[in-house]
Amino acid sequence: MSRIGRKPIPVPGGVEVAIDGTTVRVKGPKGELERTLHRDIVVRRDGEQILVERPSDQSQHRALHGLSRTLVANMIEGVTEGFKKTLEIVGVGYRAENKPFGLTLNLGYSHTIDYKAPEGISLKAVSPTVVDVEGANKEVVGQVAAEIRSLRPPEPYKGKGVRYQGEVIRRKAGKAGGK
Repeated sequence: MSRIGRKPIPVPGGVEVAIDGTTVRVKGPKGELERTLHRDIVVRRDGEQILVERPSDQSQHRALHGLSRTLVANMIEGVTEGFKKTLEIVGVGYRAENKPFGLTLNLGYSHTIDYKAPEGISLKAVSPTVVDVEGANKEVVGQVAAEIRSLRPPEPYKGKGVRYQGEVIRRKAGKAGGK
């Protein structure tokens, strides 16, 4: 049996959870999220916790059990604490600048790149070389961070580009010098 799926999800104070069949709506201080789960998975509230159950021990149901429980737990964590990814910009002249719509990035191209923040996501250039992506939806925060990184992924020779904080870039040796 799925160990993760069996674990009950505690509902903290100040969070409203509405379960309508397979649709789960979570509302809290950081926002509101809604997700429709697989039709075979049963989600029910039991006092101050949420339980996720599966109908059988089939392989597909076992896989969906843990996934569904994690998705609901991430929704609750997102509306209470939120999620955050930090990106570092490395390179001479590479920088990010806050704008009302999101960010303007100078990444070594002949033009600047305007990145518009999707709804529910806050983009903040903490310094010219550090960008914070924050939001309630873990999936969207990760997707936005990946999109910004893909604008100029780190290259292996000098390490220039946009990387996640703490990401280690394997460096290659350049051409061997002439003899």
